[in-house]
Amino acid sequence: MKRTTVQRLATSLVGIPAALGVVFFAPGDVAFVVFFLLVFWAAVEFIRLAYAFAPSAPLGSLLVLIPLASLAGFAAARLEEPPADAGWWLIAGATLLGLIAALVTLSSGTAVRDGLAVVGILVFAVPYFAAPPVMLYYLQVLDPWLLFVFLAMVWMGDTAAYSIGTWIGRRRLAPSVSPKKSWEGAIASFAACLLVAAIWSLWRLQELRPEWLAVAGLTGIAAQLGDLVESLIKRGAGVKDSSDVLPGHGGLFDRLDAILLAAPVFLVGAWLLGFESLVPAR
Repeated sequence: MKRTTVQRLATSLVGIPAALGVVFFAPGDVAFVVFFLLVFWAAVEFIRLAYAFAPSAPLGSLLVLIPLASLAGFAAARLEEPPADAGWWLIAGATLLGLIAALVTLSSGTAVRDGLAVVGILVFAVPYFAAPPVMLYYLQVLDPWLLFVFLAMVWMGDTAAYSIGTWIGRRRLAPSVSPKKSWEGAIASFAACLLVAAIWSLWRLQELRPEWLAVAGLTGIAAQLGDLVESLIKRGAGVKDSSDVLPGHGGLFDRLDAILLAAPVFLVGAWLLGFESLVPAR
């Protein structure tokens, strides 16, 4: 067995039980802190990579903007009743983010050649890293089993893509971004997400709901896109892994990339289905 495979298994044997302990046993506020710290570490790794695209960028500002945005989302998620004009708050927040990105870029002495890249990085990175911890917290508080099935879909999808892609992968999915990813692996990942969702639905909801499988399928697609987005960033920065903090897995950005894009899709899908319909009476 390859050394990297052994390292991957060893890291998973430690990481998965720890993650499940947080999902099922940690108080909501503690869970949010854990989720935030993990994603924030991934954000730090992202910042190091992003300098390759804009060397003069004031990307250190993200170390302040991301926590502020995430804490604001956490405070809103803790409200018993969401504000009736939540849509307007989102519009105002997006507008404010654009203004802040422009102000930080113009006031920091950023090289003109990097200006547009800096604005894009700031506007992309803040919601990309600030929102997922809040969404994971919301799912955990609503029902730990909802968070569990989300993580299970992402993890099993990733495992299926890696295993099947390594075994029979022939047709390259995105060769210029990630040469090792294949269509066979992508199809296996999608099927694994549907299978996990179907098993959970039959066991937890006592029925197989087509609309729930649709949410699972979209979540699986979003997870794979998240993986490809991170691969695109790494390839642009000229690195293989975002860091070496996790033996056999790379960095936290490498491990959380799928979750960062899949969490919003899953949460919106669950909201459209009606959260109460996904949480059996206790």
